[in-house]
Amino acid sequence: MLKVGDKLPAGSLQEFIEVEGNGCSIGPNGFDIGASTAGKKIAIFALPGAYTPTCSAKHVPGYVARAADFKAAGVDEIWCISVNDAFVMGAWGRDQKVAGKVRMMADGSAAFAQATGLTLDLTSRGMGLRSNRYSMLVVDGVVRSLNVEGPGQFEVSDADTLLRQAKELA
Repeated sequence: MLKVGDKLPAGSLQEFIEVEGNGCSIGPNGFDIGASTAGKKIAIFALPGAYTPTCSAKHVPGYVARAADFKAAGVDEIWCISVNDAFVMGAWGRDQKVAGKVRMMADGSAAFAQATGLTLDLTSRGMGLRSNRYSMLVVDGVVRSLNVEGPGQFEVSDADTLLRQAKELA
């Protein structure tokens, strides 16, 4: 399992782009994890699924509400990662009003979740292999803090906890 001090695993994530520009076409675009985190401080939070109750009511809204505070703490970007396709993540981002605040990154085949070892098997609930709920602060591709939730919990991966850690590492 990924731990503090580890480099993020190689691979890519997908993001649905609403407006063409910066070398990105409208629609799903792939982003290399290593290149996208190089030289940056990234607040990452991951969750089991788009449109699910805790994820939609608490997890994403907390990061959207605190986006300016993360910027003030020196965080370059906030990423939400979920085992969903880029179309679903794009639609969910519109619903959550994340534009300019949180990047909705799709891990459609759970490759990133598996590479980190932070998976959650929800097969018995008809959802298959998902990402566990967690948050982490990544500096230049290296994990500087990691907050992994226990099953069914939402206590340590919230925006306020990660923001406090970002301020401590500033």
